[in-house]
Amino acid sequence: MKSITSLICVLFVLNIAASGQRSANDIEGPWSGVLNTPAGNLSLVLNFSLSEAEILEATLDSPDQGAFGIPCGKVNLNGDTIDVDVPAIQGSYSGVFSNDTLLSGAWKQGGLFFILNLKKGTNAVVYNRPQEPKPPFPYRVEEVKFINKAENFKLAGSLTLPEGEGPFAAVVLISGSGPQDRDESVFNHKPFWVLADHLSRKGIAVLRYDDRGVGGSEGVHENASSLNFADDAEAAFDYLTHHPLINKKKIGLAGHSEGGLIASIVAARNNKVAFVVSLAGPGINGRDLLLKQTGDIMRVSGAPQALIDETLATNAKVLDMAIEESDQELFANNAMEWYVSELDKKNPGEDERRAKISEFTQAINAVNNPWMRYFLKTDPAQFWSQVQCPVLAINGEKDTQVNHEANLNAIKRAVNRGGNKKIKIVALAGQNHIFQNCESGSPAEYIKIEETFSPVSLELISSWIRESMKLK
Repeated sequence: MKSITSLICVLFVLNIAASGQRSANDIEGPWSGVLNTPAGNLSLVLNFSLSEAEILEATLDSPDQGAFGIPCGKVNLNGDTIDVDVPAIQGSYSGVFSNDTLLSGAWKQGGLFFILNLKKGTNAVVYNRPQEPKPPFPYRVEEVKFINKAENFKLAGSLTLPEGEGPFAAVVLISGSGPQDRDESVFNHKPFWVLADHLSRKGIAVLRYDDRGVGGSEGVHENASSLNFADDAEAAFDYLTHHPLINKKKIGLAGHSEGGLIASIVAARNNKVAFVVSLAGPGINGRDLLLKQTGDIMRVSGAPQALIDETLATNAKVLDMAIEESDQELFANNAMEWYVSELDKKNPGEDERRAKISEFTQAINAVNNPWMRYFLKTDPAQFWSQVQCPVLAINGEKDTQVNHEANLNAIKRAVNRGGNKKIKIVALAGQNHIFQNCESGSPAEYIKIEETFSPVSLELISSWIRESMKLK
């Protein structure tokens, strides 16, 4: 699930004496280090290179988050000091050479600082993922393609079919926000592959597919909204209804995060959907969900309450302006005018003012697109109240991205309001947004945890589907 703000850091004062003049050639290559934050450690790598015009450039890798090649902005090398702007994530790095292979410095993001010392070179990071399925498999795997008829392009996926003659009950897996592959690969985990493996071993066929514009799927992901993604999911559902080994009366949908919203959209308009599983799906509108998400993540990341309050007040203002003004250009102009007037009241120094305006520009860009605008305005209750098939909605109690109390209860109220009593909600103790057993629920923990998908959650999902579909 997308968020406007990033993790927040602790205050640090840099006080290192420069030792001489450095050249761009001295710094070429990868420099790696570890951020020590209240929420845990995070590996970062700055990759420096010289352009054809002999200009020093950089990209940022965050291996622990599965993010590579994040473009950096201006790189300024002045004597023994280097400054790197990373506007894509509203961050920056400032360092001083302690020697030829060590940069001592700080990472800035969200107005505060993390200590970040970088050593020249990098080591490959290997993560243990004991749940990742390995052959031989006690089921069949088919590589399939199907057509989104609404926009006329092909989507590609994998269909796992249990042993036996069938016909089998089946489920379509729907990923969360952002471009995702069929395994919903995130933080070096493959949760949809683990879930598909588990369900197929339990006699349930599973179709998981690459999002539009990802992997083997055609189409364009950029500027698509949840409604467009619902067309993709329904195309997957329709494909299964024509498969000879699938019981067309026992095909359901399981969506993670935004995928839960997408599943409710499809089930609301298609009464052939046999069941829905919401995996940390939203039950409240996007505006309120994002504000709750921002506060919760900042809190477990160790941000001071004053900064949390200030961030939430600014974010609320921006989100409300985006909701009220449909014209994207006018919204951007109005939001910036408002923010500049707020800065004038505080009268920051020129450098701080420039940095804050740059950060705010990135925040506007994160909001000012079709996906976010639709998400902000949409109340999932309008769809959940039309779903008449059995519903299982589950969340981790430590989910900081989609709060379990607000969203599970909202889904149940909406489903019941539509006259459907066939709903079960479960808050899973000690689990996070991607259903790992965790400590704090911070997204920074995801990659550190070896478990990909809690066995308790897997068993809950499969047993509920088997019971609801009356499978022997």
